[in-house]
Amino acid sequence: MLLIRSLLVVLLTLPAAVHAASRVQAAPVPEELRSTAFSVSVNGKPVDVAHAAASYDFVSFDITGPVTVEITAVEPGFWDKGVDIQPWRLGLRAIRQGQTIRFKLAGPAKLSIARPGDFLNHARMLFLFAGTPSPPPPHAGENVRIVPAGVFHESLNPKSGETLYLAPGAFIFGSLNLWKVQDVKVLGRGTIVYEGSQDPNNDEGWMQKPDWHCIGALEARKVEINGLTCVVRARTWSIQMKDSNNFTYDDLRVIGGNPGNANQDGMDWLGGGDTLVRNAFLRASDDVFAMQGNWDGYTDEDILRPGHDVQNIVIENSELSTSISNIVRSGWPRKSFNSRNFTLRDSDILHGGIGACGQTFGLLGFWGANGAKGDHSNYTFENLTLDNWYSLVQIEREEPALHGFTFRNIWALDQPPLVGSTITGPVAGVLFENVKYAQARATTNADLPLAVSGGAQAVQFAAPNGPVAAFTVDSQAFAPGQTVTFTAQASAKARYTWLFGDGTQATGLRVSHRFTDADGTELDGKNGAGRFRVLLHVEDKAGKQDWAAQGVVAVAHWRDALDPVGVPLPGLAWQIYPGMWTELPDLKKEHAVFTGDSPSLYADSQGYTRYAAVWEGFIDIPADGGYTFHLLARDGARLVIDGMDVAKTGPPFAQVCGSKGNAMRYDRGSLGLHAGKHAIHLEGLHSVSDGSPRLLWEGPALPLSDVPSAAFSHLREDAARRREQ
Repeated sequence: MLLIRSLLVVLLTLPAAVHAASRVQAAPVPEELRSTAFSVSVNGKPVDVAHAAASYDFVSFDITGPVTVEITAVEPGFWDKGVDIQPWRLGLRAIRQGQTIRFKLAGPAKLSIARPGDFLNHARMLFLFAGTPSPPPPHAGENVRIVPAGVFHESLNPKSGETLYLAPGAFIFGSLNLWKVQDVKVLGRGTIVYEGSQDPNNDEGWMQKPDWHCIGALEARKVEINGLTCVVRARTWSIQMKDSNNFTYDDLRVIGGNPGNANQDGMDWLGGGDTLVRNAFLRASDDVFAMQGNWDGYTDEDILRPGHDVQNIVIENSELSTSISNIVRSGWPRKSFNSRNFTLRDSDILHGGIGACGQTFGLLGFWGANGAKGDHSNYTFENLTLDNWYSLVQIEREEPALHGFTFRNIWALDQPPLVGSTITGPVAGVLFENVKYAQARATTNADLPLAVSGGAQAVQFAAPNGPVAAFTVDSQAFAPGQTVTFTAQASAKARYTWLFGDGTQATGLRVSHRFTDADGTELDGKNGAGRFRVLLHVEDKAGKQDWAAQGVVAVAHWRDALDPVGVPLPGLAWQIYPGMWTELPDLKKEHAVFTGDSPSLYADSQGYTRYAAVWEGFIDIPADGGYTFHLLARDGARLVIDGMDVAKTGPPFAQVCGSKGNAMRYDRGSLGLHAGKHAIHLEGLHSVSDGSPRLLWEGPALPLSDVPSAAFSHLREDAARRREQ
């Protein structure tokens, strides 16, 4: 039986009596740690906000029922580009009034709050931890140490058999060192702030020594850590366990950030295991979880030294986020060790790292290259929702054996994969069971997409073993206030829960709903159209579940089709602007040196390797409705339709560890378009990466897919005029 998380019900309005019954408890934050970026109140009660690391802040409080949260940003216009509240699975949407946003929580949650698409290492992010009241402290005794509220500049070094209780409001500047101890408990709601002395420009975070991590363990046994917050401000691995076993982490919160944006894993096993992590929140600047048999440096002797087994690790009911690298990584070039029985389940991937470090980043990165050895088996990923993410799996192996990798019930709720997955080498027993992007389930390698090579066995695809979540929308052309009907595919003895992306919900096989505005789920609606993330959760009496997602667009302002003069030709006209730009420039100030036309997003640079390209013409819209355009590019791209800015990918983000080029970046935007031809203008920068931008669309009866060449056209007169320029 799978462990199924309960669905947090989000209410748009709550009676005053319910608010009165909800108690809010929060410990004060010392003056030197208070945030200057946000102020927060819960049910009208101010709650202190703490500065964590980099540009991250956090707020912690306990509640006994539903609450209203208000967040005010100090920076003027901070929310102008929208509000993104994760995990998306909760269906939360804020109400905005100037600098303040407001939303309601029905119960405990761990949230990431930022602006849409702003989640890399320099992002301004607020993490919110709403918990249940903590249990009373243990009675003081010979083996019990109680750390009261206050600021303490010291490390914690518990002895075997000792219990530490960190009271709410206790802030420890130092480390928790678990050095060759056993039967240790660390309880309470205290915070460890680790600032460290590591070189910010080099990787020293792997070292195994006291006072080198927020939590460091060497040959430790039977350790329970419950309710702890770790803030990591140094370039070091946040939690490192070497040859340690029987650890339980419950209600753990880890926030790591450093300007170098590297070498700051969330949790590492160097040998050992037998670990349970549950109800955790981890924000890292590198791999969130990493497994190695050992790590003793970067010399050949250190790398080639065989490591100890890593085994029996379960992570569940957690929220996971990173700015770069993988959610889970195992293996490293030339290293040798064995691993078995790893499970990540019932969790949300809030932010997956983008780019590559020798190997492209993904939900799982197994990097067994350059003669790495060892037997690795029984890796299971199940019941996971993906919000912002990059790729699904990257598995590389040169020597046997990797076998038994299962990906079951993986739900990407609102974003396509930005890059494809790969499996290469002697890898066997890989199963994809009910891997879904929005409403589409992957049934072939091309659906993931997945490239299999180097002797890897063919992967298997399986249908869901339980109810199926799928639905239709009666109208994709609707204005705010109009009724829209959603109909789910029927499953036997199942419950259907709808989250409409506007903070409201409903239950039933067939439901009707009215969207009251055209601002969209993330309050980023512009150009008179807003996209709402509609989610359907289906669960049967046996506890088996499935998710489906679809974006629908409420249109307050429609764009009429054009009536071009002349006979349109297939494809788009293009122009080439040579230049050494690092970001997409204002091409209105530049001069094109080559022009032409192409049936797709191709342009002949005629030998130039650094340039910007422009494609212009028309895009044929098949039916009236709200359309969303998804834009992907590595060096930078911008999409304009009917003179309206629709999407612009973020600034270039360099890949690391010698990987060439930039990471794939993503943006999207929506418009209400009448059927017919609409003017399209697309810019793409080619500075250090290969390839043209990629453009996808979705709309009425049109699932998310690449815009086909047949949808593009241009006028002969326009092409000739451009050639004369």
